[in-house]
Amino acid sequence: MKYTLCLLAALAATPALAYDSSDLRADCQAADTLYNAPNDNDPALIAGRARCLGYVMGFADGYAVSDYLAEKVGVRLNAFCLPKDADLPQRLVRAVLSQLDRLPPKIDGSAATLTAAALARSFPCAIEPDK
Repeated sequence: MKYTLCLLAALAATPALAYDSSDLRADCQAADTLYNAPNDNDPALIAGRARCLGYVMGFADGYAVSDYLAEKVGVRLNAFCLPKDADLPQRLVRAVLSQLDRLPPKIDGSAATLTAAALARSFPCAIEPDK
């Protein structure tokens, strides 16, 4: 059990260096632009939207797997709890942009850390009463 928790902690602490915060900002701004003007056929916007959505949705899916595995060994992560809304992709993009707007434009933080903070802030888990 300790090995599993250490492995999960190591995986969570490993930065995704291929995608930095400035790339994430630009791509998620493109995604948000396309949500507001869905008929825009600019290839750069479409590619940026795909990268942003792929990254943020993949991050959320990866967290769901971690949460599932942690629960199997008796641990609840509860870092964030995503709603089951039809507009979830758009809400994830806006959560990331909101988090990035709180930071200076030239921040050197990893995309993973910024995404985790954005989702934790925007989608907190309900607190369960003690049993």
